[in-house]
Amino acid sequence: MSWPILSLVTFLPLVGVAAILFARGDDAAADNYARWTALWTTLATFILSLFVLFGFQSGLSGFQFTETHDWVPGLFGYRMGVDGISMPFVILTTFLMPLCILASWYVTKRVKEYMIAFLVLETLMIGVFCALDLVLFYLFFEAGLIPMFLIIGVWGGPRRVYASFKFFLYTLLGSVLMLLAVIAMYWHTGTTDIEKLLALNPGFPAGMQIWLWLAFFASFAVKMPMWPVHTWLPDAHVEAPTAGSVILAAILLKMGGYGFLRFSLPMFPDASLYFQPLVYVLSLIAIVYTSLVALMQEDMKKLIAYSSVAHMGFVTMGIFSMTRQGVDGAVFQMVSHGLVSGALFLCVGVIYDRMHTREIAAYGGLVNRMPLYAAVFMLFTMANVGLPGTSGFVGEFLTILGAYQSSSWVAFFAATGVILSAGYALWLYRRVVYGVLDKPALAHIPDMTPRELMTLGPLLLLTLYYGVHPTPILDVVGPSVENLLKSVQAAAAASQQAAAVLIK
Repeated sequence: MSWPILSLVTFLPLVGVAAILFARGDDAAADNYARWTALWTTLATFILSLFVLFGFQSGLSGFQFTETHDWVPGLFGYRMGVDGISMPFVILTTFLMPLCILASWYVTKRVKEYMIAFLVLETLMIGVFCALDLVLFYLFFEAGLIPMFLIIGVWGGPRRVYASFKFFLYTLLGSVLMLLAVIAMYWHTGTTDIEKLLALNPGFPAGMQIWLWLAFFASFAVKMPMWPVHTWLPDAHVEAPTAGSVILAAILLKMGGYGFLRFSLPMFPDASLYFQPLVYVLSLIAIVYTSLVALMQEDMKKLIAYSSVAHMGFVTMGIFSMTRQGVDGAVFQMVSHGLVSGALFLCVGVIYDRMHTREIAAYGGLVNRMPLYAAVFMLFTMANVGLPGTSGFVGEFLTILGAYQSSSWVAFFAATGVILSAGYALWLYRRVVYGVLDKPALAHIPDMTPRELMTLGPLLLLTLYYGVHPTPILDVVGPSVENLLKSVQAAAAASQQAAAVLIK
């Protein structure tokens, strides 16, 4: 396309921000205007992003819809583009945002500011997945902290200030190291163009790769988050409003996995191979340990938050298996987790809006009063467990299969996480939905409203559709992943030859 469609998709939400800012008044009508403006803006952004998806040529491995404008010649510029790895995350972001606005219809405090924060956040999240310049990527990556910090800190729960500062400081500290790595990469190559950096031959020296990999790892590991830098996530999820938890789990966590695929593996292949055992160990601890921790939780949001850490362990394991099935499965798992975890947080929000508590002990026997809710919640619980026929199964199966090709022991211990996930997920469902309806506060609790069905319905359909037909995602991802692994394997082979020459 001759027109800058990626820029339009990225910055269209800011048009909605301007429309809300110029609206006058602070009454109920102004709040309603802000809600509808945000909804129509996010819907328009999603529709426009579909033009990118339909125009995307899935058989190509390179970047498409590229835009280049040099802002500071020789230093950095405005470079945008998508490939098979970034395309699913752009669509996932634009798809989830209208659902988050619908789920936020209950918000009555500072409605205009709330909608502005989400629209700004959408622009920054899309920018992360489309940026093809290191400086531009870093700006989008870091700026996204600000609206999320405000969403948690202003509209969150009783401990919102503590949770928002913990979230901000953890992620900021890791990103400072990434900034130092970006500067070092520019000094070494004289460019911040990601396409040129990916095409470097030879690449960065092996010794330099170690330090660059560690610097990027510090940022992406916190973002995912990986064990042991995951402790900010449960607090952030518990205190964030429902839509904030959805975006945090579905999109912001995926930036870490995307960063590993965009930078760590292709730019620092020697270091990635060197640190592969370390990532395996951290991934397995995340899968097993945080699953056990989830079993002990009494807060629904905190249980799902620890579940997210465990599922991200499958993602890092699949990525660093450096196999086709493993990396394909990691990308698919991130997309699937975005749908399923987002839906689970929405399910918690449905009953929280009615009862204003997330304590598991406060519920029980909901199937007697909310049969429709019980059915929807059951489907997403099964997807979270990885039941065949749901999207959760495909991603976990592929990542374990990829890990098995690298190490059978890693695959064995990862498979135990599937069993543990069934334990905590079914335990949660049984205590909330089944049992005797003996709590007076639940005697007249209403079932799901049409708005709530509109919010969860699309997620339900996609979870089932991709569970039985994962090809649309895998076809888009496949060529880019294959190209990525070829570059990693070529670099590994070159390093082995160099090492053999030195030994001789």
